[in-house]
Amino acid sequence: MAMAEPRARIPETAAPARPIYEIERLSKTYANNRLVALQDVHLTLRKGEFVSVVGSSGCGKSTLLKIMSGLLPPTRGRVVLDGRPVTGPRPDIGMMFQQATLLPWKTTIENIVLPIEIREGRAAAKAALPRAQALLSLVGLGDFARVFPGELSGGMAQRASICRMLISEPAVLLLDEPFSALDELTRDFMNMELQRICAEQEATAFLVTHSLAEAVILSDRVLVMKPRPGRVVEEIVIDLPRPRTLEMINTPKFGQIVGHIRDLLGKEAHQ
Repeated sequence: MAMAEPRARIPETAAPARPIYEIERLSKTYANNRLVALQDVHLTLRKGEFVSVVGSSGCGKSTLLKIMSGLLPPTRGRVVLDGRPVTGPRPDIGMMFQQATLLPWKTTIENIVLPIEIREGRAAAKAALPRAQALLSLVGLGDFARVFPGELSGGMAQRASICRMLISEPAVLLLDEPFSALDELTRDFMNMELQRICAEQEATAFLVTHSLAEAVILSDRVLVMKPRPGRVVEEIVIDLPRPRTLEMINTPKFGQIVGHIRDLLGKEAHQ
């Protein structure tokens, strides 16, 4: 299926967008083993911004994402979304995991409105069906609304998961390596689709990934975390033009950015 052209984002000369998600002096220590997973993390996400975090396994990326989603409380620090402290899961936080986790006995469109059905009941879910259909059309699945998940490919199932994440119009999208289980070609396609969807929805997104190329091709900024206790050691602004294309991966500038991040991770791993 041909990919639609993503809409360009606001030029860099425009006034800075308002902060959506703010984290200050965030630390997390697990009480059972006194493990310091995160220490003094600061982070701001602005409206329409795409930010990725990379780091070695065990550096605290997943812990950070769980705290941002409200699934895990911090030990210390300020965690605020749209002016309100994050103290638990909220409908204005969209979460997407490595696996699609669609319910096999529900159709694609029923899976998409499921979060609304759980929170607000069947009547609200029924009222949301037109929006769900519009989202399916947005990701190229307009003809698959009544299909069951077992009939979808891996990439199609993840596109349906994107729709389910967007159905509640969340203020922020939290992405936990959502395409890591896909083959390389499908993953490239999905990254370009994600860029297009985020641009059209003016979405604010935060991605955890082990792929440096994926982080660079999608992001406005990439945060590099050091091993435990996890904290951000450098922020790299990705000044590649938007919309991004897969052809950029082969350019010297792209290679320089990826190489710089890889060198940073290498230094941190040996300290």
